[in-house]
Amino acid sequence: MSISYMIKASVGLIGLGAMGSGMAKSLRRAGYSPFVFDVRSEVSAAFAREGGTACTSPADLAHNCQVIVSVVVNAAQTEDLLFGEKGCARAMKPGSVFVMCSTVDPNWSIAMEARLEAMGILYIDAPISGGAARAASGEMTMMSAGKPQAYAVAEPCLRAMAGTLYKLGDKAGAGSKVKIINQLLAGVHIAAAAEAMALGLREGVDAKALYEVITHSAGNSWMFENRMAHVLAADYTPLSAVDIFVKDLGLVLDMARASKFPLPLSSTAHQMFMQASTAGFAKEDDSAVIKIFPGIELPKKEA
Repeated sequence: MSISYMIKASVGLIGLGAMGSGMAKSLRRAGYSPFVFDVRSEVSAAFAREGGTACTSPADLAHNCQVIVSVVVNAAQTEDLLFGEKGCARAMKPGSVFVMCSTVDPNWSIAMEARLEAMGILYIDAPISGGAARAASGEMTMMSAGKPQAYAVAEPCLRAMAGTLYKLGDKAGAGSKVKIINQLLAGVHIAAAAEAMALGLREGVDAKALYEVITHSAGNSWMFENRMAHVLAADYTPLSAVDIFVKDLGLVLDMARASKFPLPLSSTAHQMFMQASTAGFAKEDDSAVIKIFPGIELPKKEA
């Protein structure tokens, strides 16, 4: 075992959203004192009050860290935090590691690995799944790919954040491809769950009774059980927003289109999320896709 693997690397995390904040807490729980940055400075400051250091910019964070974990929404935000004004790439030391946790086009991730490698920076393609609760408990799943040298530095940090760490290859792209396939299933399952619940409501079935039966029957899925609970509670607080699946299912279709591979269910689900977004539900929880169905009365919040 190399010395670099045994000694905790200094680690920074950028993006303290629903997933990133939990991941930063997991690092802290594992004995790290993480440097953090979020565009909302008050969020960084609140985290640092419990341990860790709030940074004023990605560059400020990079000066202090051997490993940087990026947990932002998409490729555009990742590029900005790397190469924008006060970006971290130029401030990163040779041999340090950039861990990319967003859901992105695999070809973009492959190109980013090469771009950073030219600067002497190692890269791990490491999309994540599991939701905010699992991120906070250190039990999320990480689908990663990268060079052995990158894992030698960053793997202890990754295992501190993830209950399951998959190492899917020695170069970028494989992690993002697997995550996109996961998002295909997640998006289709949410759309199907919403359609099933909507049909039940249309037919006058008691929504709570339907939920109880389905969650104890063969038709259940994790997404039905999780997301239809939001519908029953009439709580569309965005843990994962409608527009996330507009983006992610778009990436699914882009990847398939490049190899001329048909995805009829993904295409339909994408259109459903697009319809929900344009109807004004873009920033609501992705379970709000149920609101596109006409002629149904959705559960209301209990007084």
